[in-house]
Amino acid sequence: MNETQMKHLSWSVNERGIAWIWLDCAEKSANTLSEPVFAEIESALDAIAATGAKGVVFASRKTAGFVAGADVEAFAALPDAAAARALVERGWRFMERLAAYPLPTVALIHGHCLGGGLELALACRARVAVRDRKTRLGLPEIMLGIYPGWGGMMRMPALIGPSKALPLMLTAKSVNAQRAKRLGLVDEAVPERVAALAAEALVLNPPKRKGLPLMERLWAGPLRPLFVRQAEKQLRAKVRAEHYPAPYAVLRCWSQYGGNPLRAPADAPASIESLAAHPTTKNLLRVFFLQERLKKFAKRETAPITRVHVIGAGVMGSEIAMVCAASGLTVTLQDLSLDALARAQQAATRWFQRRFRDDETALRAALDRFIPDPQGVGVAQADVIIEAVVEKLDVKQRLFAELEQRAKTDALLATNTSSLSLESIAEGMAAPHRLVGIHFFNPVTKMPLVEVVRGAQSDAQAVERALVFVGKIDKLPLPVRSAPGFLVNAVLAPYLISALQCVEAGTAPEVVDAALEAFGMPMGPIELVDTVGLDVALLAGQQLVPDEPTPPRRLQQLVQEGKLGKKTGEGYYRWEKGKAVKRTVKPSEIPEGLAERILAPLIAATERCVAEGVVADADLADAGVIFGTGFAPFRGGPLHWRNTKDAENREKSARMA
Repeated sequence: MNETQMKHLSWSVNERGIAWIWLDCAEKSANTLSEPVFAEIESALDAIAATGAKGVVFASRKTAGFVAGADVEAFAALPDAAAARALVERGWRFMERLAAYPLPTVALIHGHCLGGGLELALACRARVAVRDRKTRLGLPEIMLGIYPGWGGMMRMPALIGPSKALPLMLTAKSVNAQRAKRLGLVDEAVPERVAALAAEALVLNPPKRKGLPLMERLWAGPLRPLFVRQAEKQLRAKVRAEHYPAPYAVLRCWSQYGGNPLRAPADAPASIESLAAHPTTKNLLRVFFLQERLKKFAKRETAPITRVHVIGAGVMGSEIAMVCAASGLTVTLQDLSLDALARAQQAATRWFQRRFRDDETALRAALDRFIPDPQGVGVAQADVIIEAVVEKLDVKQRLFAELEQRAKTDALLATNTSSLSLESIAEGMAAPHRLVGIHFFNPVTKMPLVEVVRGAQSDAQAVERALVFVGKIDKLPLPVRSAPGFLVNAVLAPYLISALQCVEAGTAPEVVDAALEAFGMPMGPIELVDTVGLDVALLAGQQLVPDEPTPPRRLQQLVQEGKLGKKTGEGYYRWEKGKAVKRTVKPSEIPEGLAERILAPLIAATERCVAEGVVADADLADAGVIFGTGFAPFRGGPLHWRNTKDAENREKSARMA
């Protein structure tokens, strides 16, 4: 049968009587679900039913994956909470109709299958996932301040049990194909070459579902209140309901309304209307679009990048190499010390084992791509060369003068420096335009942001290639101009010094940390200083906070005594088993406005970086501070938060006038 073309999909019935619906949303790099897509799928399903087909396979023609989720731009443009309810109701009706379709339906999943995409797959009778590094399944809606409103909160717990399903939704974690198979989220996890055959086999022989294990049935039934209490207790240890209401709404919607958000009254905390109107939702949507903007910097056409050479097998260099190898690049890691290379190899093996614990093939491949290279022979083949050696100008100058002689003429030469200027490093080079900064943050394996630094001498094409490279290793590239501290360290240093000065003035470290954690920071500033090292903080303060005539006396004293924080077991706190020993602080102990006073230097430094052109605009500055420092995402970024506060104060003053 000939293929029927629509705007966002095409469909046909093959000689075996199996219909294929190929999703291919027009003018988009990834499939998303919206009213036009729903309407076309419904039209195709009606037409297929009339052909006498034996069943339907849903698949994607996008290389990016199956379905990325709902159309976030359309959701963000909704005028009010009533429109949000209407959107949820439309998607719910569609998924219910798909679930009740009279023919067997199978979702063939490759790449991302997230949010509404997974809800579509869950509404099918069976699912096949392609075993591939890019295949990920999850319901990450809470990252946008909302919840899975098209059946995910109902179908996933019913399919795999609440003890497996709820943690996935409450943490926004995604899983690969093998993990999804073990959870029972998909019926088959297979190589791409046999995926189509596996999908058609499930159409012809739909799987017979076994009931949930007894414990899962108890959690979903008589023990549901206990399950919810335990889950809420764990949630409260991680996030506050006033900051992030969505995960709490997921629990309530599942426990009180069976996972059907349409049953929740508009004034209920778990309602669609409550989430849609909450400021956190608006700010998290803003953060989503900021993240998408960063990702676009990596979507440029440059020479291929397949091989990376990293110089320096310390913690930073080792983790840079690990992340590159995990992302599919061949990496050679150079260091003069064989012991350092051995430690790096051991650390890489442990990390790969955790990262690829569900995929033995991917684990072996990553290990094969991570190559210790004491002689530096990888320099000659590398497309990207990154140095992560000691922060000494003469050492880096000699290194790059040598590298440009040995490297390919089109190889990207990059420094991971955090304190030296690119212009100074490039002085010893014959072709200084080749040098750019690629500044990672510690720990590299966890921090999403990478600053791509443009020096005065840097070639524009080299900067573009650096941006693309950062995207290839699944990080967010932020273009910045060479300046002391670039963006992130330039705003972080005055914030930390401000917090230390409060301690100097008599405020207990625990109170300072509690104030900023209540504000929404992932870690208090005093604990952060202890974590990065008091010696590092002292040096950064001297370099990046020139207006501060003398460092805090207590900081200097602790450094002189060799009490450098976590790495020595004592700093502002005593550390036991990797955790700071703190007393519990009552909310009443926190002085009013303390967090705002400590954050004021961070706000001022962020504004200065925008004014001086270190970063292109305020939105990119907000993105950099969120993804580089962990600034409370639900507040939308430091400058956005400040502007929102100013607007609220003006409105309040106008009402009082």
